[in-house]
Amino acid sequence: MYKVRIDRFEGPFDLLVYLIESAKMDIYDIKVSEITEQYIEYLKEMEALDVEVASEFIVLAAMLIRLKSHMLLPRINDEGELVFEEDPRTDLASKLAEYIMTKRIAEMLKDREELYMAVHEKPAEDMSSYVNDPDEILMASEEQMVKAFRLFLQKKQKVTEVTKRYQRVRKEKESVEARIRIMTQKLEEKFKEKDVVSFNELLPAGADRYDVTVSFMSLLSMLKEQNIDAEQNEVYGKILVRRKTDVQQ
Repeated sequence: MYKVRIDRFEGPFDLLVYLIESAKMDIYDIKVSEITEQYIEYLKEMEALDVEVASEFIVLAAMLIRLKSHMLLPRINDEGELVFEEDPRTDLASKLAEYIMTKRIAEMLKDREELYMAVHEKPAEDMSSYVNDPDEILMASEEQMVKAFRLFLQKKQKVTEVTKRYQRVRKEKESVEARIRIMTQKLEEKFKEKDVVSFNELLPAGADRYDVTVSFMSLLSMLKEQNIDAEQNEVYGKILVRRKTDVQQ
């Protein structure tokens, strides 16, 4: 048996939903006999506490009793044949489903109301000084206008150049491993013609600072892993690459 509080239910369907959920029943598969007994026990508790039982509670009790009786009656006709009828609980289940959905919507609206009650709006301000005279006259000479326009074009050009360079670097960005493969292939081709190859010959066409940096890092890695040497006879001088002459067999 479930103990229920008298003042916690807003109506008969509220109580019925509570009993069904407490019994862990599906509203489309209600054990009518058990739920009816629980419901009537609740009404008796109200009478014992000298609480006036509202008419809608009594109406639903009568509906449950009628439904319980109908469920207990044998479903056979006068000829003794089994009769398949629509489940008498269907109408009650439909009403319960509609009630549950309505209750959830009401709870959601209540939560939103409490949320918006905590929102404080800024008091309205007098905007007439801005609305009544929206036009602003720019007092500037022709020379100042030309100067401002030139400055705008310069800034726009810088932004365009930076954006273009950024996009090109992102598009053409190459890893050290990939550059090593390309430089190794170039060295093999160059060594067929000559013994010494300039570092500049290993750079891609139109190389920028990024390309030079990646290529130099790749060369350092190649000096450790491959049979090549490099030398630079003076500061900022040419870097020359050749095969190692003292390779141990």
